[in-house]
Amino acid sequence: MNIEENKDLKFDFYIDARGLNCPLPILKTKKALSEMKSGQILRIITTDVNANSDFKIFSKQTGNNIIIQRKCFMDSLEVTEHFLQKR
Repeated sequence: MNIEENKDLKFDFYIDARGLNCPLPILKTKKALSEMKSGQILRIITTDVNANSDFKIFSKQTGNNIIIQRKCFMDSLEVTEHFLQKR
């Protein structure tokens, strides 16, 4: 899936966490969510192989909803997009 093919998913905030390993993507997400309003959407791009499970655990612990997690390509690099909705 190419990232340009899916611009239909709307989001309010964005974090580029490519190249960062746990716990940094989660810490950046936690900080961003603290500045957001309920119902707003956060898009996070990661390359950490454990990010999917990290975000699932984070979502369960905090009550913030994962809308979708999907693999795609950005600048010829495989990344994972995470879309979270603030509770």
